[in-house]
Amino acid sequence: MNLNHQNSDFITLTKDNLDEEHICCAISSKECKEGYNLKKEWLRAELEAGYVFRKLNARAKVFIEYGPAEKAWAPIDAPDFLMINCFWVSGQYKGKGYGKALLASALSDAKAQHKSGLVTVTGTKKLPFMSDPKWLLSQGFQVVQTLPNGFKLLAKLIQPETQLPQFKSSVLSGESPNKSGLVAYYSNRCPFAPFYVEKELPQIAVQRSIPLQLIKLESFVEAQQAPTPATVFSLFYNGKFITTDISICLPKRFDKLIPSLAID
Repeated sequence: MNLNHQNSDFITLTKDNLDEEHICCAISSKECKEGYNLKKEWLRAELEAGYVFRKLNARAKVFIEYGPAEKAWAPIDAPDFLMINCFWVSGQYKGKGYGKALLASALSDAKAQHKSGLVTVTGTKKLPFMSDPKWLLSQGFQVVQTLPNGFKLLAKLIQPETQLPQFKSSVLSGESPNKSGLVAYYSNRCPFAPFYVEKELPQIAVQRSIPLQLIKLESFVEAQQAPTPATVFSLFYNGKFITTDISICLPKRFDKLIPSLAID
């Protein structure tokens, strides 16, 4: 591995070390212990399908997740690509080449598997809990499709003469089919979801007399049919996309992001 980082700087999770290794997100959150364990169980199943979780060998939020796009938890068509999901370098570790090293490792795996390239979903601008499109574009990704609600599909091609990835039809309108009140789509991909989505958000909805529907995506098949490409967490109101920021499940944050729904 280049960029002054060696393979020994990172740990790739396997079924043999998953129990003893942390998974970066929600490391110190007592409220999210249940979600943390559910994410590990989700990972355990996905590792069997060729999924990769690689992290810095430190107690830090520095990691990348990716796997075969055919089984990605996102509504995309990208045969023979690897799909990057969560990709995070935080705090004191920013600007030290860790992101480039992790991305290089994913690209190396794609080449070894004779894939057509890497694909990922971002926002037009940096969205919460999603990768920074500006940085990815600087690393050789290109925009291949944009949705009306601001999501973009980015790809880094290994084989130039390949069919470009595309979003599935379920997300092309940019809206949720449920047009009444709040609708949250989420999955066990996020260790924060069980606490914030299942416990905090319902209280907000009740206090503000807003209809709420929680839709938990239980398989990659369900995720590939979702009306949002952000299957970690997406919130809609009256059919319109609102945010990928799971902190909106906290009252003050909710009222700041959706002031028209706040109680006087």
